[in-house]
Amino acid sequence: MAKENSFDIVSKTDFAELQNAINQTRKELSQRFDFKGSKALVSLHGGELIISAEDNTRLKNLNDVLQSKLVKRGVSLKALTYGPLEPAAGGTVRQIVTIQQGIPIDKAKEVVKFIKNTKKKVQSAIQGESVRVSAKSRDDLQDIIAELKKKDFGIDMQFDNYR
Repeated sequence: MAKENSFDIVSKTDFAELQNAINQTRKELSQRFDFKGSKALVSLHGGELIISAEDNTRLKNLNDVLQSKLVKRGVSLKALTYGPLEPAAGGTVRQIVTIQQGIPIDKAKEVVKFIKNTKKKVQSAIQGESVRVSAKSRDDLQDIIAELKKKDFGIDMQFDNYR
């Protein structure tokens, strides 16, 4: 009897690396001349990043520094969902950035539909915040992974539990 092979498509953000990137951003902001005496702030609360600065330009510069640090630490920028700019206390502006954990159900349905349209002999099923793909052939699973890497679903995806 043939053994069933499978892998999971997940979306996880490493919060330790995220915290390291935030700390590096804070350190760089304290050393940069254009941020001397600034009220620029980056903080992590639960699953959200809160960035604030005096004006839109400084907020954009702060965001650029943060994004560069995240990329260097290996955190995908696709895992970040930016909220609208909102005024905050003391004449500052604030933006809340949600960190994606798990695949949203609408994106999971899109992934499953894409896999079905590849016409490979694989089965895919949504399991909570992940998608399980299984097949008898490991080659088919590797082909599916290659196809998924080519297509941009707008979310950060990792492939786990390949067996």
